[in-house]
Amino acid sequence: MIQGISVGQQDHPAAGPAAWLAALGAAMAVAMALLMPGAAAAEGRLVAHLSSKAQADPPKGAEGLCRRYDWACARGSSARLTAEQIRMADKLNRRINASVRPVTDLAQYGREEHWALPTARGGDCEDIALLKKAELIRMGIAPDRLLLAEVLDRQRNNHAVLILRKDDGDYVLDNLTNRMLPWSQTPYTFLRMQDSSAPHRWKAVFAGGLFRG
Repeated sequence: MIQGISVGQQDHPAAGPAAWLAALGAAMAVAMALLMPGAAAAEGRLVAHLSSKAQADPPKGAEGLCRRYDWACARGSSARLTAEQIRMADKLNRRINASVRPVTDLAQYGREEHWALPTARGGDCEDIALLKKAELIRMGIAPDRLLLAEVLDRQRNNHAVLILRKDDGDYVLDNLTNRMLPWSQTPYTFLRMQDSSAPHRWKAVFAGGLFRG
């Protein structure tokens, strides 16, 4: 099992350059050991679906998520997404982005990381991703089509998004943009995401961004 692959603070300023580089080096060393020969070439061909490399710990603050919200870790049949459901997901992404005010976990809970649904005050990136997942499940999309993921943004800060697993690829619902993009067209380095076959578990991904060949 990979322990603590996070290399920054989610929605918070990055650590000092030396500390960040050391942590990133360790993460990349693990990733290179896990990647199969030719994986970099496959990445260059823009693989449609993110693939997991090994089991990983959940992100900081996500411990106990399944106990708080059983739907967040529910399994489901991979029923084919309809065109209407995809339109609903795009519309919901925009609506929630516009309606939830940004507020940090430190301001709300007195701790740096706590994965929970937004409150009346608002929420941060993982709270918004959770809300999108809850609403899309309520709208009839199978839970195993909706995977929470942790990424690094352009500033190397940890960030959370929701993956919509379409038949033609994984698309990202992100509170920082209203565009629902294929994962390979985002600027993110994907660190880990929920296991689609057992969402209570997390898998290391190591794709995109810093891992592009």
